[in-house]
Amino acid sequence: MELLGRTREELRRYSKSLGEPAYRGTQIYHALYAERNLGLRGMTNLPAALRKKLAAEAKISLPVVRKRYVSSDGSVRYLFGLSAPEDQPRMKAAAVEAVFMPSEGRQTICISTQAGCAVDCHFCLTAQLGLIRSLTAGEIVAQVLLPLSEMAKSESLVTGGKASEGTEDGGLAARTNVVLMGQGEPLLNFENTFAALRILLDKEGVGLSPKHVTLSTSGVVPGIGRMAKEEVRPKLAISLNASNDEQRDVLMPINKKYPLKELIGACRRYPLRNWEHLTFEYVMLGGVNDAPEDARRVVKLLAPLKRVKVNLIPWNPGELPYQESSEDAIEEFRRMLAERGLPAFVRYSRGRDVMAACGQLALKEVSNTPLKVMA
Repeated sequence: MELLGRTREELRRYSKSLGEPAYRGTQIYHALYAERNLGLRGMTNLPAALRKKLAAEAKISLPVVRKRYVSSDGSVRYLFGLSAPEDQPRMKAAAVEAVFMPSEGRQTICISTQAGCAVDCHFCLTAQLGLIRSLTAGEIVAQVLLPLSEMAKSESLVTGGKASEGTEDGGLAARTNVVLMGQGEPLLNFENTFAALRILLDKEGVGLSPKHVTLSTSGVVPGIGRMAKEEVRPKLAISLNASNDEQRDVLMPINKKYPLKELIGACRRYPLRNWEHLTFEYVMLGGVNDAPEDARRVVKLLAPLKRVKVNLIPWNPGELPYQESSEDAIEEFRRMLAERGLPAFVRYSRGRDVMAACGQLALKEVSNTPLKVMA
């Protein structure tokens, strides 16, 4: 029995199947996700006899950290090796990436939902991999648990083994943002993605706030409608990247299946919570989508929507036939949106020097600076 990725109810049923009280499953759930005890030996809230039984009957299959690439800005690109899940024989071994980005007082983890990607956005290096396979719920959750556990060890040693003020785990989960913006299209792996999100957003699980978790989609319209009905859901971001269908058909072939009229219609129907904005991401490609007329079209396109904002993302270099927009072009674009009542912000990516930035996750080898992790 694989424990990682299982819900509280699944673990309660499993405990009963072992002849144990159901509440033992709740204890396993708490130890695994809230306490981030990623080994059975560390689950000291369980009786020794049960830990021994679990060692014989169950397992926690964690991705293997093959490499860590450390950026000059402190970001860490993790290259994870994934085994073929025993209970899903069609899934093969694969590699996937996540990025840990520390900032003062908080940190952000960018995670993947698939190995590779089938959407084929032409400006994104991940698209060059194609789709290798979707990830399980456990593999998605692990991309959050492993960096948090690793950084907690470092923080614990720095503070002399004492947790920081606020929470018993040093507050790492409480001050963590998670973005589902790594490899893959989350809404094309809907079941596993939302199984993982229910654990990540559960107060009794990993304990992340919905305000601090964002799912980015290339515009899978049925998935947006399905996400709208989910009781537990993160914030939604739409990867727009073009100002009309002709342009978007070229940059993002998925637009031929779900054109802008359908996409904007899905966004109009999407139920925003009272604290929430709908975010549109716009990768700035020099000489392609960064002209003043593009800005005017974006304003017109998004005009029917309420409570939206636009993140302008300078294109991150890779082995693709595009170039960065100039700083002047980006600022002019931002100004034109803002003056017409559309909040716009320039978001420079972290980790560009180690291929950890937006659109760069393609399993590329780079010169590696060892990460000092204090065990």
